[in-house]
Amino acid sequence: MEAMRGRFADAMAFQSRVLNDLQRSVMKVRMVPVEQLFRRFPRMVRDVAKQCDKQVNLVLNGQDTALDKSLLDAIAEPMTHLVRNAIGHGIESAEERARAGKPAQGTIRLEAYHQGNQVIVEISDDGRGIDAQKVKTRAIERGLLKREEASRLSEADIMDFIFRPGFSTADEITEISGRGVGLDVVQSVLHRLKGTVHVVSRPGQGSTFRLQLPLTLAIIKALLFRVEQSLYAIPLNAVAEIARAHEADIHQVDNCEVLQLRNTVLPVARLGRPPEQKPDGRPEKVFVLVIAMGERKLGLLVNAIEGEEELVIKALPSDIVSSDLVSGASILGDGTVVLILNVPAVLSRLSRATPLGAIA
Repeated sequence: MEAMRGRFADAMAFQSRVLNDLQRSVMKVRMVPVEQLFRRFPRMVRDVAKQCDKQVNLVLNGQDTALDKSLLDAIAEPMTHLVRNAIGHGIESAEERARAGKPAQGTIRLEAYHQGNQVIVEISDDGRGIDAQKVKTRAIERGLLKREEASRLSEADIMDFIFRPGFSTADEITEISGRGVGLDVVQSVLHRLKGTVHVVSRPGQGSTFRLQLPLTLAIIKALLFRVEQSLYAIPLNAVAEIARAHEADIHQVDNCEVLQLRNTVLPVARLGRPPEQKPDGRPEKVFVLVIAMGERKLGLLVNAIEGEEELVIKALPSDIVSSDLVSGASILGDGTVVLILNVPAVLSRLSRATPLGAIA
C-alpha cells in the first residue's frame, strides 16, 4: 500500500511539472517583446523632427519587456500621439534650448518594464514641460473649471485637463500640435484597456507620460475575498496588510470614509452596501485590506477572506464589464468566475471622492 502511495505521489508530481511547463509555453506564445512596437519610432522621430526643424535624439529602454500581442497593437496609436506631441509641443528649437542652457539636441525616452501585474510604458522628454498655471487658465477660459474651485485642485488634478477633448495649451496651430487632438484619444484607449495614463511635468525640464496597463493574460498570486455574495480577487503584492475592524470605527470625513489604523488615518472604500445593524445590537465586523501603490494607501472593506490562489488573468470586453475598476477575470477549478480588481483605478476613483458602488 505504501509503495502504491509513493508511486501515485511521484506520478502526480510529474504531471504537475508537465502541466506547469505547458502553461508557461502557452503563455509565451501570446507574449511578445515590446521591441516590436519600439522599432517603428526611430524613423518616425527623424521625420517629425525634420518637419518641425528640431534636433531630437531617441533613447529606447526595456525592449525585451514582454506583453500580450493584442495589448501591443492597442497602444501603438496612443504612443504615436504622445511621441509626436513631445516633438511638436515639448522639445524646443535649438535656439530656444541654447538660451535655456540646454544642449541643442532634445531627448525623447521610451521605456517599458513590468511592475507587479502591470506593464508600465513611459514616454519622457527634456523639453519645455507643461505649465500647470497655463493649463488652469485655459480650463477656466473654456468653462471646464470654476475659478473658485481651481485653488483647491492639486497639480495632478489640473494636469488631467490636458486629456479633455479639444483641449490645448499651444499658442499656435501646426500640423503636429495645437489642434487639441491626441491626448483625449490616449486616455480613451487606456480606459478601454482598463489602464491609466498620468503625466508628471516640470516647466523647463520636461514631461513624462506614464501608461499603466494590466497584463491581459498572466498568472498572478491573488488574494480572494467576498463582498456580500460576490467573489473578487486582488493581486497579492498590492496588499500591504490585512486588519479587522468594526463598523463603528469607520467615520465620514469630507465625503470620504476613514478608519484610524494604529496612528494613521486611512481612507477606506466599499464595493458593497454598508451592513445593516445586527438585531442583537452587536457591532458588525469587517476585514480591511490595506492596499498600497507608491506613497498612497487605501483600506478596502470586505466581508470575508477566502485565501490565496494562483489565477490566470483574462481581459474582459467592455460590453461584459463596463467598469474600469475591473482589470480582468479568472475561473476557479470549480467553475466560479472571479473578478480581479484594477488597483490603480480604485485608488484614482477614491481620490475623486466618488463612491465605488457595484462593479458588475
